[in-house]
Amino acid sequence: LHLQGAPTLTMALERSKLKVRWLVLVLACAMMIGNYYCYDNPAALINQLQTLMGNNNFARDYNLLYTVYSIPNMALPFFGGYFVDKLGAPSCLIIFGSLILCGQTLFAFGSSITSWPVMWAGRVLFGLGGENLTVAQSALLAQWFRGKELAFAFGVNLSISRLGSVINNFISPMLASASTTASALWFGVFVCCGSLLTAIFIFPIDKRAASLIKNSAGKGGDDLEASLLDNDGNEVLAAERPRAHSDGNMRAVSTERLSSAALSMSGLKDAEDDMAEEEINLSDALKFDTMFWLLSLSCLVVYGCVLPFNNVAGGILLERNYFLDPPDTCTIASYTNCTSGSLVPEDKPNPVSPNTCPGANHAPVLPTSIVGYTCSSDPSLSCDSSVYNFPDLKPTDIDCNDDFWNLGCTKDYCDSQTDASKTASQIMSIPYFMSAAISPFLGFAVDRIGFRALIASMAPVILVGVHLTLAYSDGSPVPPLIGQGLAYSLFAAVLWPSVPFTVEPKSVGTAYGLITAIQNSGLAAFPLIISALYDASDNKYIPNVELFFTGCAIAGVAVGILLNIMDARNGGKLNSKDGKGYEKLGDIDAPPTPMLMT
Repeated sequence: LHLQGAPTLTMALERSKLKVRWLVLVLACAMMIGNYYCYDNPAALINQLQTLMGNNNFARDYNLLYTVYSIPNMALPFFGGYFVDKLGAPSCLIIFGSLILCGQTLFAFGSSITSWPVMWAGRVLFGLGGENLTVAQSALLAQWFRGKELAFAFGVNLSISRLGSVINNFISPMLASASTTASALWFGVFVCCGSLLTAIFIFPIDKRAASLIKNSAGKGGDDLEASLLDNDGNEVLAAERPRAHSDGNMRAVSTERLSSAALSMSGLKDAEDDMAEEEINLSDALKFDTMFWLLSLSCLVVYGCVLPFNNVAGGILLERNYFLDPPDTCTIASYTNCTSGSLVPEDKPNPVSPNTCPGANHAPVLPTSIVGYTCSSDPSLSCDSSVYNFPDLKPTDIDCNDDFWNLGCTKDYCDSQTDASKTASQIMSIPYFMSAAISPFLGFAVDRIGFRALIASMAPVILVGVHLTLAYSDGSPVPPLIGQGLAYSLFAAVLWPSVPFTVEPKSVGTAYGLITAIQNSGLAAFPLIISALYDASDNKYIPNVELFFTGCAIAGVAVGILLNIMDARNGGKLNSKDGKGYEKLGDIDAPPTPMLMT
């Protein structure tokens, strides 16, 4: 595979002197909110989707929403940067933003017609745009910022963009409760429209900047300062190279889903030939040493107990903490009549006893059979069936999108389920909050203290404790989720900046593409494993699914130990403060750590 070189380092320098770069940063951050918001739509609405789509093979069909997203992205990281280099980052932002919008639209439409195949197709399309959008955005930021400002730009982008996930976890369940599940997903289409508009706004700004830079060749800084895009009052260094940081560190901040092509723009070229093209060949992967493959394996198993967990965290929290089965001591007067709603006759109530039942965070008691019920006694109800016959009623039979259950027969159950889903979605945002808040600072801290391999082995140790706690205790989920967020942020902060220390500078782009492909292979396979475990465990996540995550974390610990052993044998470049990954770059700035969405 041959990747064209990016715009010259000189042009990146000139853009980095324009004050309008801060507007570009704001627009770039706003653009990613739609991507993050809609990627996690299914996780925030897992219970509502189960109600909407039915329970027949739900775990498999739901997890396929994430599998089909990841399958094409096992190859895309090698090609996204190529299109960015050929067409330019601003044009690609519009193209990939349009794909995201189309994918979310198809996904929302599939929910409206309750069609899994249409929803899967929408997620495939969304994935084609989402992964490549981060590639293009990384390229854009690398053009407009450099040095410490680049690290700051990536850090701000992570924090603002990750708010999309947090907002989704709060807003989507509320919208689904106030209207319908499909309406909540259609709101995601609206958010994606906003993201596409910001990409469109970036295009003329970048084009105008390129024109000014071209026209300013040979002019001083004062001439450019008088233009519409004012500079910072400094001389435009049209012919001067950026100097390396005195400490030689990578000034970079890891975000969350790898945009491997950012490294193809890093200026890893001969110091005497800025315009030369960089050759990145997949055959270079055959020469990668053990350190790289250990990093890749660590990425596979550690992210395997982080991202797939986020996909089903809502269901786990409902089962474990917020919608527990009612105690056996709780009973109702009649197990063949409705329990709550307009279809319960006023002269024949069906109270629960004792009156303290079912207790906080428990589901209300349900009748065991509902036979011959209709909605005729309440014409205001919009019921899906003319007659309801459930001689052996199960919780999975209750469709809270149907007025019969939601307002007529089991109103208390549906209300409790809605409140529990909102609470679970909010609590599952804790790792995202932590990622947004501390990841930028962790990136700078790792640059200064090193210990990359050590931290890469400590993070899965924390995850072992997190998932064992969720599997076998019934306490508050807040402490383990704080641990999840801490481990998640620590691991991302050290993994991605470590990759360039394990390969030759000319192979950095290939290395990032390969490790992203390996990561996506796990993100495609693990959801299917989780759904199989869920089905085999009588539709329960606990403890078997949590034990799977624990196993992934234990594997991460083992790989981390091997990584530290190999690092010690190779001079300790991962654990050292300075590292040795860029000593061949001369006076060229080290490349930015690429964007990561996951």
